[in-house]
Parts: sequence; C-alpha cells; structure tokens
Amino acid sequence: MQMKRVAPIGNDAEQGEDDPDGPAGHSPLAGLYEIARACDHPGPAMSWRHFAASVRSGPGGERAEAWAACDGGQTSGDHIAGSQVVGGYILHFPQDDNTHLALLRLMTHPGRRREGIGVALLDHAVGRARAEGRRVLIAEAPTDGPGTPFAKDRGFSPASTETRLVLDLRTAGWSGLELLRARAVRHATGYSLERWAGPTPDDLLGDMARLAEGMNDEPLGDLAMEDQRWTADRVRAREEMLAQAGQRTYTMIARHTTSGEPAGFTQVVVDAERPEGWARQGATTVLAPHRGRRLGLVLKLANITWFRACEPSVERVITWNSVANPHMLSINEAMGFEVFDTWHQWQLDI
Repeated sequence: MQMKRVAPIGNDAEQGEDDPDGPAGHSPLAGLYEIARACDHPGPAMSWRHFAASVRSGPGGERAEAWAACDGGQTSGDHIAGSQVVGGYILHFPQDDNTHLALLRLMTHPGRRREGIGVALLDHAVGRARAEGRRVLIAEAPTDGPGTPFAKDRGFSPASTETRLVLDLRTAGWSGLELLRARAVRHATGYSLERWAGPTPDDLLGDMARLAEGMNDEPLGDLAMEDQRWTADRVRAREEMLAQAGQRTYTMIARHTTSGEPAGFTQVVVDAERPEGWARQGATTVLAPHRGRRLGLVLKLANITWFRACEPSVERVITWNSVANPHMLSINEAMGFEVFDTWHQWQLDI
C-alpha cells in the first residue's frame, strides 16, 4: 500500500476535466471522492465540486492537504498505474487562530475495513500534523458508525456531542410557524431585518465579521479550541471558498434600529447545482447585548420562509445542534426540526 498526496484542483475548468464520471475519473482525487460517497452517512452528501474544493481549503479558510492510500501499482506523476484507492484522509490546518489544531476527515473503503488501512492512514496523518507543528487532532463521527469504535481504539476522547436535526419543508406547519414568528416579533421591537443571497455586500463585511465572532459563545464541550478571529477579509475568503464549492448562501441579519449596530444573523446554505433535495442550516447567533428578545427565533423563521420561496426544489433542511446548547435546541424544536442522528467530535493529543 502506498500513500499518495492528492493534488487539489486549481479551477472550475479543471474540476470539469477531473469529474469522477468523466474521462479523468480514475485520478486519486476521484477515487477518494468515490470512497467518501460510499462512507457517507444518511443525509446530504457533498457534490463532486464541493468535495474537490475541500481539498483546496476548509470552510473557515483553513489550509488543506489530502492523501490517498493506494494498493500496489507504479507511481507516475499524479497517478498510480494499476492501483486502487482504498482509503484516504483530508487535513485542514487553521491559519488565523487555533494553529495548534489539525482537523481530520479519514475514510476507508467499506469493503476494505479491518485490514489495517485506517490505522495506517491515521499514523500517516499524525505524522503530517506533527510536521506542521500541530498538537491536537479533531475528527467527527456518528455515534452509530464505524468511526466511533475506531476512535476509541486509537485513543481519541469524545470532546463534544452534537445532534443533527431535520426540518421537512414538505410537511412543516407553515401557518403555525407564521403565528410563532408573529408572537416572537412582539419581543423583538426596535430591530429591522436585512437579507441577501450570495456574497455579502462590501459595505456589510465589517458587520458580518462582528456577527461571526458571536459564534465564539457556542458551547464547545471539552474541545481544545480557541476563539476564532474574524475580519472582513476572512468573511470574503470564506464566501469565495463556498462559491468555488458551488454553494449558495441565504443570509438574514437583525439590526438595532436606534444604534444601527448589527445584532444577530443566520444563514442557510444550498448546493447551487445539485441540491438533491437538501439544504444546510448554517450558523445562527445573536450578540450578547441583544439576547433575550427572541431574535434568534425571528431570524431563523424569517430566513427559512424566504429560502423556501427561493428554492422550491429543496425538501429538507438539516442543522447541527450541540447538546450543551439547550436554547438553540428549543428554537429548532419549536420550528419543527426532528432529531436525525447524533455525532461526537473526537480529540487526540499528538
């Protein structure tokens, strides 16, 4: 078995050339994508374009690298002739903060488990993380999947627990949600809502950076993570990564009408080319001075109603909710989100 570094795709044209269904579909990256799809837990799956973008950078601007484990064959350029990709991993290295961490996504072909491939991949990933000066690895896995016993066996500790919840837009009680929103708005007087699809307007980048830092209040359990520092440039870089990944965002912010200060925001993200019936509820936060006015509920209800009108082909929205955040859980439950599954984030000191 050989470890082969997977070269990222440089631009949209190259993405089309290396489509796993196309003529170049036997590259290590295409093989790694096929394994990722085979390992996918129920729920929305990454499109080829989104997966390829994740090998270039992480969602928060993290530097990325990917490696494939290949059976036999002879190495030639970016290919290993006569070989088969049997597993691989992607590492994301935060750059602006949390530079002690590496974020790991490790995958082994379902038909090749219990052959030591995962152990070899993890050992290789640990070596790469150490070479970059990182001290902690963080990975995630569903509690009922093979990643959980693997993480336990390799010395990881469960550092936080999150549930995924799903709102079925086809069966949601929309009249009840409108009534819920009307009641919540009574507590949120003195605020106005602004919205946009796609990249943030230039004049609002500073506001979005302030709002993004509000996510630092999210409970993290025992994760060894520091606060993230957001700037206008980092917000724009994240949006450019999402665009490269083929993702479209729907953003709603609340603004305090007297002071003009941004108070909170929420986002929904959808694959612009291949939604396959799914969307992802992104970040939602209200800054501390503006809490206690049901702004989070107002924002999420207003945004999901707008999103539904803009994306009628989407049937379900999935969200992540820390079990240590009962306030957000109560908002999601009030909207009709139902528990889909449970995941741990696993942590390993290296």
